[in-house]
Amino acid sequence: MKEDLLDIVCCPLDKHDLTLDADATEDGEVMAGTLTCTDCGETYPIEDGIPNLLPPDMRDDAESASA
Repeated sequence: MKEDLLDIVCCPLDKHDLTLDADATEDGEVMAGTLTCTDCGETYPIEDGIPNLLPPDMRDDAESASA
C-alpha cells in the first residue's frame, strides 16, 4: 500500500481518518502494518501490501470461510 492512499481512504464504519502504523516497508510501499481510525479506534490490517478495510464482523466471517 502506498502511503499516499491515506489521503483518500477512511474508516468504513464512521468515515473518519485513518492513521498508519507500518511494520514493514519495501520500495516505498507499506507491506505490513495497521490502519487505525482516529475516532472509533477500530484497526484494519495491512498484509502483503493490501489494506483489509472490511468492517470487523465481515472480516471475521471472511477469515473463517477461507480457513
